[in-house]
Amino acid sequence: MCMVLSMTGYGRDVFRCSDIQATVEVRTVNHRFFDFSPKIPRSIIYLEDEMKKIAAASFGRGRIEVFIDLKGSGLTKRSLEVDWELMDQYMSHMSEMKKRYTLSGDVPIASIASHPDLMMIQEEDLHTNQLGEGLLAAVRNACERAYVMRKEEGTFLQADIEKRMKNIKDMVLLIEELRTRVIEEYRARIHARIEDYIAGQSNLDEGRLQQEIAILAEKGDITEEITRLKSHLDHFSETLARGEAIGRTLDFILQEMHREANTIGSKSSDKSIGKLTVQLKSDLEKVKEQIQNIE
Repeated sequence: MCMVLSMTGYGRDVFRCSDIQATVEVRTVNHRFFDFSPKIPRSIIYLEDEMKKIAAASFGRGRIEVFIDLKGSGLTKRSLEVDWELMDQYMSHMSEMKKRYTLSGDVPIASIASHPDLMMIQEEDLHTNQLGEGLLAAVRNACERAYVMRKEEGTFLQADIEKRMKNIKDMVLLIEELRTRVIEEYRARIHARIEDYIAGQSNLDEGRLQQEIAILAEKGDITEEITRLKSHLDHFSETLARGEAIGRTLDFILQEMHREANTIGSKSSDKSIGKLTVQLKSDLEKVKEQIQNIE
């Protein structure tokens, strides 16, 4: 049997390159579609597309969050750069100002050092191909571990859903057993009410009367709804056994089952069937909640 996959998972991997340590974490949560959400340093933003491809190869649906933390002195090289040409002009103009306006004193070094156009610190990324390849490998490892967790949780989800669907199937079969008795009782009630209404009328067409009773009884018949429910149950079991990315399909089948259950509840006036229908809809809602966790 193929495995059902949950959309909740977590994986972690650590990669070292020279004096740089990279910690990669992958967390997956529920989402209607595939949603890739990287939380990575700007210095490695160039790897984002490759990381997305790796995640897409592992997960079909869900919100995929990738966290990367880089530590180490080898990440960047810092250097001080001076614009000497601009500095010469600055000092020349300062000297000219002193002469022109008869100013005294020296130009403070602090005022020169704080001028962003004269002196600035440049950072140069020291990332290598080895670092990039290692980071992508770490992302792949973290995704694989998150996938394993999704598969393990999917096993528990599948067992719980199968148990609930077994109860739902039993209720549908019980409703089907009650259907025949309910139809006969419904026909008898309709017949009795009509007879009371037409008491004393001698020109009543008995054939027409039986036809009207049959029409009214058919309006309360739930045979078609039960047949469709049983068909949906079979389709649900077949899909669940297929495994992998089946969440949307199962959700659609449950919507159809819920629609049939609502129709049964509105058609039938029998208390026993009414109670079973309420329980049936409640259990379908519980299964629907579990389905939201399946890829």
